[in-house]
Amino acid sequence: MPTLATKHLIIRPFEMEDLTEVHRLLDIELRLSNLGAEKMGTLEERAEWLKWTVLNYSQLANLHQPPYGDRAVVLRSTALLIGACGFVPCLNPFDQLPSLAPAGASDGESHYTTEFGLFYAISPAHQRRGYATEAARALVDYAFQHLLLKRILATTEYDNVASLAVMRKLGMKIDRNPRSQPPWLQAVGILENKNHAA
Repeated sequence: MPTLATKHLIIRPFEMEDLTEVHRLLDIELRLSNLGAEKMGTLEERAEWLKWTVLNYSQLANLHQPPYGDRAVVLRSTALLIGACGFVPCLNPFDQLPSLAPAGASDGESHYTTEFGLFYAISPAHQRRGYATEAARALVDYAFQHLLLKRILATTEYDNVASLAVMRKLGMKIDRNPRSQPPWLQAVGILENKNHAA
């Protein structure tokens, strides 16, 4: 996946030279956020994660797989790292959601399926400036235009007002899981590619 440029942001692969800033962002500034992953306690643990992340880019490309993984969100004006975003394979019982339930589905046992997921996280010091929406929009445009996805999803908790607002600004339909399980699948934003032939 190439580096993406928007009005205010550059979305690029992480580099090993980002270690100190990644640790600051993910393990200190966003430590209370639910990013769907365990926090790293030390700089050494984050270095292992960063090494895996950087290697992941070329390994997925070599296997002709989607560009899953974290990308750095940096300000164009200063090159300051202010967030992370990217794509992730989402394995969940999506047939529990009214919008994704197969026709004639009952309230019986759910089956897990994989969907193409979108995620974004911006440092609290840079929130409420539209950066999460700007980064997410660039990823959605890339996914629809170059990966030719049929749809893309984003998940969050019922009370994550900021993330739900980003989903709405992207034009996502918000679906609530009517069941209490699994606890991580509460609210799902669904965006269909309008250019996808049915």
